[in-house]
Amino acid sequence: MLERWTDDDTGEPFPRPVFVGAVGGPRRWFEPLVRYFRFKLARTESHVFASRPAWIGIGLLALAVVAQSVTLFLPENRTPLDCVGGTLHLNGSTAFAPAVREAAARYEEACQGADVSIPIDEGTFDGSGEGLADLEKAGRDRKIEVGDGLGDHITFADGIVGGDHARVLSRAIAYSVFTLVVNKDAGVGNLTPDQIRRLYAGKITNWSQLGGEDVPVHLVNRHVTSGTRSALVARVLNRKQPLGPTVENCAALEEDTYGICEVDSTQTMLETVAAAPGALGYSEVSSAAAKIKEDRHLVQLPIASQRATLDAVENGDYPYWQTEFAYTYGEPPAGSVAAAFLTYLTDQGGRDVLREYGNRLCSEVENPYVCEPT
Repeated sequence: MLERWTDDDTGEPFPRPVFVGAVGGPRRWFEPLVRYFRFKLARTESHVFASRPAWIGIGLLALAVVAQSVTLFLPENRTPLDCVGGTLHLNGSTAFAPAVREAAARYEEACQGADVSIPIDEGTFDGSGEGLADLEKAGRDRKIEVGDGLGDHITFADGIVGGDHARVLSRAIAYSVFTLVVNKDAGVGNLTPDQIRRLYAGKITNWSQLGGEDVPVHLVNRHVTSGTRSALVARVLNRKQPLGPTVENCAALEEDTYGICEVDSTQTMLETVAAAPGALGYSEVSSAAAKIKEDRHLVQLPIASQRATLDAVENGDYPYWQTEFAYTYGEPPAGSVAAAFLTYLTDQGGRDVLREYGNRLCSEVENPYVCEPT
């Protein structure tokens, strides 16, 4: 609105206003960017969530997060530090076999990019003594020189294997707990160390002598080279070997007659004891627990009212356990598949597998004597 100035007394009319402006001119390089992002005054707008620049920023951030997440699932990022390609041969203890099988499967899966193979079948684990013999034969066949090591073989054993084995090295991995198992028809639920010794010495031939049922005792043993048997002899039987077998095959045991037989694996032991009335045997505890879940004819026996647990072993209350050793022919060369798997088993993902199967790593025990060789 135009209004006459108060001091103007000329009385002349106002001239018509003239509007002058400039349109166009040289275009500056940043003007499209400014116009796009609206870095200038603009009319008031309503945004339900965010403005266009905010949406663009959110989108870029989301893409970055998705890209980073995808890389976490790529094979090379799931590969342990020490994956090495090649074929690794394992054997030895049937008691320790379930944990080693699982660890080997997880190692193969994690090391897909390294092209590693660990072949395992039903005959792979044939006992501690047999496994060590196979290891020594492999080293001799390959003509490994003294001071060198075989890089693709590992044998696992329950405790130190007896005899002269000048070319093999052992390392304590973990300790396992073992348990006595009995057929429920025996009618007993607990044994003292003295009763166990008398049973394996042949001084008790019927379960009624211990307050159980009138059922003959059937002792089911592992072969003499078994680490599970060696642990029983060393830690429960005062280093006295059980009596020898009375029949060549456990199927020949007579239901109404005292008898002794031998088997070659933990699984066969559990199946035999579950099927034979009055049978008594022994096993690694997690394997026994798994079998008991599927066959109610099998009963786990405490020793002197102490159950087979890791804590009972470390407290000195439970006597039947053994250190699990890994044997190699010489020192596995650095960068070999054997060295890589041992690292995985003791320092990487294999540790969790051993724990899942009821073992305790020697590096984690509070009482170090449980991992000392015997």
